Amino acid sequence: MADNEIFADRMLSLGLARVSEAAAIASAKLIGMGDEKAADQAAVDAMRTQLNLLDIKGVVVIGEGERDEAPMLYIGEEVGSGNGPGVDIALDPLEGTTLTAKDMPNALAVIAMGPRGSMLHAPDVYMDKLAIGPGYAEGVVDLDMTPTERIQALAKAKGTSLSDITCCVLERPRHEELIREIRATGARIRLITDGDVAGVIHCAEAAKTGIDMYMGSGGAPEGVLAASALKCMGGQIQGRLLFRNDDERGRAAKAGITDLDKIYSRDEMVTQDVIFAATGVTNGSVVSGARRDGEYLETETILMRSKTGSVRRLFYRQRNQ
Repeated sequence: MADNEIFADRMLSLGLARVSEAAAIASAKLIGMGDEKAADQAAVDAMRTQLNLLDIKGVVVIGEGERDEAPMLYIGEEVGSGNGPGVDIALDPLEGTTLTAKDMPNALAVIAMGPRGSMLHAPDVYMDKLAIGPGYAEGVVDLDMTPTERIQALAKAKGTSLSDITCCVLERPRHEELIREIRATGARIRLITDGDVAGVIHCAEAAKTGIDMYMGSGGAPEGVLAASALKCMGGQIQGRLLFRNDDERGRAAKAGITDLDKIYSRDEMVTQDVIFAATGVTNGSVVSGARRDGEYLETETILMRSKTGSVRRLFYRQRNQ
């Protein structure tokens, strides 16, 4: 039986939650300490240790970087016990290192898992992203539209005015023109400083977060993680890789990507069923952050399976060590 025929997502899901919990707990001890590298390293160490306890033959396809730039959880690293199904793993042990160092909202430990060959091997370059939540016709908005056209199309589909549309955008100098154009339509903007996986997830919970659409460029690996979340929660995401130089185009070639202008849909970034877990490090609108309660440390994890569309929220409590 082929590995992808025995991907026991139901059995693996709780183990995946333990992996993100461990990373969040480790990095939470460095919240507000101003040391991004130490917080990230703590999360990486804890996540790798827990991954190696799972009965999987795992390969990191979205990780901390190329093998020569990351000592562990690098792209291509094999993880797990070596028993069980072959799986692709996309991870960000600490999405929001700056958020953690400065004790700002929405830092997460994030991981997704699918059968071998199910995830886009996105190179470590930028990706232009566009995401909306569930309940809309496929292709109602498109990366080839201007930002104004996207807002107009979504407002029409939602049956509301342009001023009732809220877009989430990373606050970066490269987005100044995008921000001006969005505001010129009358739509609103929720600016975030970091953490665009959480930004995309917000679209899937528009009633809770008030965010209708995510626009702008961010890391391509985070695009695959965000697509994994939307595969479980519903919603649409499109991504197009952006290249600044020949070195970055070379990274794409190394990852097997030949069409450099291709627009990837959610189901092209994640082609088969997937499980996804995210544990809060600092407080946010997706999950609560790690919290000390006397001698205990508490975390909240969102755990999702695309096969069933199930979304669980898990609260974990352990003695603070």
